[in-house]
Amino acid sequence: MSMHFLTVPGLASSGPQHWQTIWEQQYPHLFSRVQQENWDWPVKEDWVRQLDKQISELTGPTVLVGHSLGCITIAHWAQEHSSLNIKGALLVAPADAEMSKRLNFVVGFTPIPVKPFEFKTVVVASTNDIYATIGRSKTFAENWGSDFVNVGKKGHINAVSGLEDWKEGKAILESLSGLKFAE
Repeated sequence: MSMHFLTVPGLASSGPQHWQTIWEQQYPHLFSRVQQENWDWPVKEDWVRQLDKQISELTGPTVLVGHSLGCITIAHWAQEHSSLNIKGALLVAPADAEMSKRLNFVVGFTPIPVKPFEFKTVVVASTNDIYATIGRSKTFAENWGSDFVNVGKKGHINAVSGLEDWKEGKAILESLSGLKFAE
């Protein structure tokens, strides 16, 4: 049974220049994306319900690939649900919803869960992310029982960061999933 990846984007989803989208296009047989009804007005219950629905439809081992508010969605999912198909999660630039100036905008995402995940996780964070300090990201990793990778000054580790297909992230995902991506 081969490994599959389910990308879990954050606010506004991930556009054409985002590494999540690029990876999905590079490996369409390996990657699928959570499809939220409203990407622009995130409501935790809706986002977690949709993630749970897509996880319940999985047929084999899967690693979640979260970005930003997608990471927090995964954390909330893991509080209330579980699946034997979920083998791990790559949690990139988790957005600190508790520190957001737009708290009313991220309905229900706070407080951020502190319960450890039941599967292997890696938190990847940047030292100059405007949506979470490196200290907060490290705290998330400690709370969740995640490995922690500091990638230096990469902003929010998104399309604006200019990472294109983000080989460093791919290497982290390879070590987490045990799958080697063909170049």
